Amino acid sequence: LPILRSLKILEEQSRPGALKNALIDVCDEIESGSSLSEALAKSPKVFDRLYVNMIKAGEAGGSLEVILRRLAEFKERTQSLKNQVLGAMIYPIMVVLFTIGILTFIMIRIIPEFMEMFEEFGIELPAMTKLLISISDRVVKLWFLFPLVPISMFLFVALICKFRAGRMGWHLYLLKLPVIGKLVEKSNLARTTRTLGALVASGVPIIEGLTITRETSGNAMFEKIYSKVTDAIREGDTIAAPMKKNSRPSFHPVTLFFFVATVSLPPLGILLIQADLWYFVLYACAALGMISLLWYVLVCRKPVVEDLVINMIDVGEETGELDVMLYKVADYYEEEVRTITDGMLKMIEPIMIIFLGLVVLFIVAALFMPLIAIISGLTGGKK
Repeated sequence: LPILRSLKILEEQSRPGALKNALIDVCDEIESGSSLSEALAKSPKVFDRLYVNMIKAGEAGGSLEVILRRLAEFKERTQSLKNQVLGAMIYPIMVVLFTIGILTFIMIRIIPEFMEMFEEFGIELPAMTKLLISISDRVVKLWFLFPLVPISMFLFVALICKFRAGRMGWHLYLLKLPVIGKLVEKSNLARTTRTLGALVASGVPIIEGLTITRETSGNAMFEKIYSKVTDAIREGDTIAAPMKKNSRPSFHPVTLFFFVATVSLPPLGILLIQADLWYFVLYACAALGMISLLWYVLVCRKPVVEDLVINMIDVGEETGELDVMLYKVADYYEEEVRTITDGMLKMIEPIMIIFLGLVVLFIVAALFMPLIAIISGLTGGKK
């Protein structure tokens, strides 16, 4: 079928939305004499630079059908990788939210009823019960903080990322987190190498391909790496050498701030329950801050691009099969991401069960210890 007829069929099949509107505009542009790549370029919110440049290379080389098939495969693999990462996050988030909801209900509705009963009998409460009542009292008075705190944290991070240094610091923090950092690193490597491989295989010039890969990487550290590689290639260098040279991030104070803030949140939460323990909280924050500093110093200089990637790219450049090697690297890291996400799910489930079991044990013990004392008092200490 002619391109225009094909696009009209796709437009008719599409649901109302951005894609349908973009296809209508593309059809109008082609009818007025524009090429397919020129028409797609006028809808950048739907068809990004990667898409447009691959189509342009296909038009120039007379291999548009091959390029479109390659684009479809690329988009499917990229979306599959994204779904794997998001899928791994949904389960623990839903469990945590459900747990918080149940515990909030217990603290607001159930615990106050027991408090009234304990006050009527006037018995001396154990320390565990006093702690539970104190937590319940704070939850009743400060319930609005539960949605407000995560929203405030999200807005704070979004504000920090508006600045260049803040965005770099946040992205380095994500890359250096235990377990999650490896997931972020490998998913970025899989996405960027597949993007660059698809562009190189389509005949897009290497400088243009690296620029597009940098813009679509979504991580400030990888943007910096590909920017340095692009500058080196303009001066006649290869890809592998400058990539290896710039893959080690430097010490970043914003990243350290995020590490210290993360480990300080649990001790600061104690102040909501017992404000008179501020000295304990101060010492705990200082100790945990020093531990996070030592951790960050140990991991801050570790490269975010492994030697495997460097060597594969080096071989690809020497043999003239750079696109093949980039695809192999992407396939390898996509499998690594799948393995990590599966491992995280298997690890999170027992951790959640143990945590919930301990919370339930604490609540039950704190409530039943005074009840046993009341029953013993009513029966004169005899069964």
